Amino acid sequence: MAVQQNDTGPVGRATTYLVVDGENIDGVLGGLFDRRPEPGERPRWDRVLSFAADTWGNPVTSFFFINASSGNLPVSFVQALLAIGIRPIPLSGRPDQKVVDIGVQKTLDAIAGTEGDVLLATHDGDFLPHVKRLVDGRRRVGLLGFPELVNIGYRGIEGLELFDLEGDVGCFNCVLPRIRIIDVDAFDPTAYL
Repeated sequence: MAVQQNDTGPVGRATTYLVVDGENIDGVLGGLFDRRPEPGERPRWDRVLSFAADTWGNPVTSFFFINASSGNLPVSFVQALLAIGIRPIPLSGRPDQKVVDIGVQKTLDAIAGTEGDVLLATHDGDFLPHVKRLVDGRRRVGLLGFPELVNIGYRGIEGLELFDLEGDVGCFNCVLPRIRIIDVDAFDPTAYL
């Protein structure tokens, strides 16, 4: 299915809102590698966008939240996101504000007033109340991340779908240094050789 980027979604069809907590995803990857991830170790965001479109067959409206409180805009990264159809949202604020979290929370609250489905890329528990409100039986809601590292509170939300960025989405060009439970039927030892 071709990825469609749109702001409001066509009449009569639901939109999938892809909401990326960029700060959290990058931080979790840094924790896995115990250092700042290299470019080849980061997600291929075009694959995440394709996954969002293919999963529920909807056109996708995407938001990638970036902390720009330092006053620096990662121009090449922003241009790369724009080139593949993901809308970067660089936010700034006071030192005591978690600007990315605030932006994501406001966006999830706004989406609650629509008919759209939601895929949220994060591990952060700061969005639990917002996700619980979204899982209302009227829409599909999914969490993109590493299941062994997402906030435990997400596991108790009935109706929330959990997608593994590495296994389900397939958005990495390398095997990540994760220790996780692997179903023996899905185990591929060649990936570790």
